[in-house]
Amino acid sequence: MRFSKKDHLIGLDIGSGFIKVASIHQGSKGMILKHFGMGPLPMDTISEGIIKKPDVIVDTIKKLLAELKIREKNVAVSISGYSVIIKQIVLAKMSDEELSERIHFEVEQYIPFDVQDMNIDFYILGDSDQNPNQMKVMLVAAKKEVVDTYIDILDKTGLAPCVIDVDAFALENAFETNYLFEEEGEILLIDIGANKININILKDNVSALTRDVALGGEQITRAIMSRFDLSFDEAEAVKTGTPSDKVSPYALQDIVTKITSNWCHEIKRAIDFFYTTETDLNIKRIFLSGGCAQIEGLAELLKAETSVDVELLNAFNTLFLEVKHSDPQYLQKVAPQAAIVVGLALRRVGDK
Repeated sequence: MRFSKKDHLIGLDIGSGFIKVASIHQGSKGMILKHFGMGPLPMDTISEGIIKKPDVIVDTIKKLLAELKIREKNVAVSISGYSVIIKQIVLAKMSDEELSERIHFEVEQYIPFDVQDMNIDFYILGDSDQNPNQMKVMLVAAKKEVVDTYIDILDKTGLAPCVIDVDAFALENAFETNYLFEEEGEILLIDIGANKININILKDNVSALTRDVALGGEQITRAIMSRFDLSFDEAEAVKTGTPSDKVSPYALQDIVTKITSNWCHEIKRAIDFFYTTETDLNIKRIFLSGGCAQIEGLAELLKAETSVDVELLNAFNTLFLEVKHSDPQYLQKVAPQAAIVVGLALRRVGDK
């Protein structure tokens, strides 16, 4: 894989809690992480997957780019949530060109919205296993109004969106770059952010099944706020390890355990659903990423719930690190949180 400056993209992950930026270059020794940074977003900047305060996001992006001294303008960004549909479907065999002309008619039955309101893309995966006259197609559809909102934000920051990805595929991209698995069985990727859990099962190195669950770390913050009458910022600080006279360690652990146990239960429900639709699935390992991946006890709870080995996804596992930071352990700490932005930074102009 050779990258040129002309096709290079900056990865930009607009999350509910943080905006993350990354830049990865191809060097003689391999893939090099040149830039990485994160900027926090105030509460309710993004709520239930809807951007409520676009100007705040614009300002945060501008500040991050200035701090990192990034002058490049071409970016890859991703979306997720209820406005995005990812589905593997089976259609009669046809060429890319034929499917491009007929896509809206062919996929209408798979999309619960008016197809005229959707941006639709596809990728032909290959022949159907059951019928040689059919083919497997990865369908991706996103609401135009959501995509337009992201484009408008990037326009206001002076950036050019060259790739608009979805979180599940960016996560897959980061995983495949950093890990090589030859053992049989599927891999389950789980990214837990502030307001959503992204679940992605890889079968034969392709996203076979995906799901977004509207749960996340902000649940813990709001539970602390409610129980101890704290502000959002105070509760967030307690959640991330700042001691407080108002919150005992035992009370905090009780909140965290109850909420994360519910996450594990929902993940198990999703896995069980997947098993009913894909009877030959055999999940061998789970990789956790996202801002909440390192919550104490979460990996152990998830392993107990699913009976599958769980480990943290290191988004920098095979990258050469040239990022300067005052804390030498910083990149190690944030590696699971950087999975989606690294996956985006690996995209290039012209990627589908």
